[in-house]
Amino acid sequence: MTTGAYRAVTVTGRGRFEMVERRRHEPPPGQVRIGVEACGVCHTDVLAVEGRRPDPSAPVVPGHEIIGVIEAVGDGVGPAWRVGERVGVGFLGGQDNACDFCRRGDFVNCSDQPRTGTGVDGGYAEVTYARATGLVRIPPDLEAAAGAPLLCAGLTVYNALLSAPARPGSLVAVQGIGGLGHLGVQYARALGHRVVAIARGTGKARLAAELGAHDYIDSTAADPGAALQALGGAAVIVATAASGASMSPLIPGLAPRGQLVVVGAAPDPIQVATTDLIFGGRTVFGSVTGTAIENEDNLRFALEHGVRSHNEVFPLSEAPKAYDRMVSGEARFRAVLDTRE
Repeated sequence: MTTGAYRAVTVTGRGRFEMVERRRHEPPPGQVRIGVEACGVCHTDVLAVEGRRPDPSAPVVPGHEIIGVIEAVGDGVGPAWRVGERVGVGFLGGQDNACDFCRRGDFVNCSDQPRTGTGVDGGYAEVTYARATGLVRIPPDLEAAAGAPLLCAGLTVYNALLSAPARPGSLVAVQGIGGLGHLGVQYARALGHRVVAIARGTGKARLAAELGAHDYIDSTAADPGAALQALGGAAVIVATAASGASMSPLIPGLAPRGQLVVVGAAPDPIQVATTDLIFGGRTVFGSVTGTAIENEDNLRFALEHGVRSHNEVFPLSEAPKAYDRMVSGEARFRAVLDTRE
């Protein structure tokens, strides 16, 4: 349906979900209207659902792992995007070409950069609107519900791995085998690294091997830093678990000039011994998502190398349930809303 009403799930305050009906309208200049096929449920959706935004009393539609089809294009979009094309939208909702920050690629500090599903309405809906500059071309053989998490979770770990100068064959560790980590292991293996998976307990050892890990470290049974050093030291560690305390012991496991790349947002700090940084030139830094062009590269890479998100799929009407499964850590491993169900 390309005219008339559509369903959307909004949140106000803290955790107040509501299914509402809205009317389609023509997209504003520079934007397109998208018929949503699927939207991933990402941990960053907490910003919207828990009211961590400037005006939590105003309803907003969460969701920034969106795949759908263009229904209409606004003035100024030009010939690059046409009705009927399959597109995606990630967390960064497109740059303003008149903005100095955007021109420099500094999307973190740009106040005009819309955060999809937080600053502007997102994909927990049958229809959404997005800047043309934020659109991602979706390969024809990528199914919507299967591919949606790659637009944020996949891109996050892919860019984190690319941001660190590790040559193929290097020892690369992925800490946490959850929504981000299960993808990180696959990307790291596809990039040609020797992959070490780190998690609590032995329950995920077999899964880690199936995902492509060469080695597994149970952080409850061994000091993960010492275990990594016994393997030769990690050139890169991608930390995905939402716990600063669990990241701190990893730093001594870095090889000289090794890098800890933090992508899991934790409420507690990382503690670092200065000697671990000074002697060996080790570094700790954060990485967050990426641009639309980077996302297109990410999707092509994932398809070519068989990187696959393990998803639990829910209809739009069960958005609160999907969110609860995600935020509690019970989802295995990503939750996705299929708006066509």
